[in-house]
Amino acid sequence: MSDTIDFTLMYAMHDALRRDLEHIAKATQRTDDDPRRILAAAAGWELFKKVLHIHHTAEDEALWPPLRDALASRPDDLAVVDAMEDEHARIDPLLDAVDAALADRERGPEQLAGLADELAGQLTAHLTHEEDVTLPLIERTLTPPQLLNFGGVHAAKGAADGPVLTAWMLEGADEKTLAATLAILPEPVRAAYRDEWRPAYVAKDWWGSGA
Repeated sequence: MSDTIDFTLMYAMHDALRRDLEHIAKATQRTDDDPRRILAAAAGWELFKKVLHIHHTAEDEALWPPLRDALASRPDDLAVVDAMEDEHARIDPLLDAVDAALADRERGPEQLAGLADELAGQLTAHLTHEEDVTLPLIERTLTPPQLLNFGGVHAAKGAADGPVLTAWMLEGADEKTLAATLAILPEPVRAAYRDEWRPAYVAKDWWGSGA
């Protein structure tokens, strides 16, 4: 990434978030058990929230500010950055709303599915907007070192959970994405992923049996 901007990890992250939205939908639509209990007990829900917080916070701190600075004289393009920040501001509170529904014995059951649908709709639309409009703008505007700085901030925020976050991001990825992502990583990290991190990840029931 020293000479060109590579969005491999960004797309891998987005694809993994979309995958988890499907798990959340399945958990909240189950009729064989209390969906609130299933999702509240799901380790995958806690991991999803953590990853989304890391991803959005890193963008808010290390991606949107340099992009905004570079676009200071281009109001039409600045509107794209405004939209990204506004979308974050709408999405993040939905996580708290879902948690509130999980804890609400009276109104929670009737609220949960709707909140999960809203979260999926808002986040999916945001990811698509970012990929279709913002990433091309970033590619035209920012430098590879600026993107590397964003990647470093993102990695630092997730450093404590690096092994599980790496396995989470790559679970279910297609062969092309998997190969491209692993190629970015140092060989010791690739070996650790193959031999330790992924086996530990797939051995855990993240979303509840049958979810």
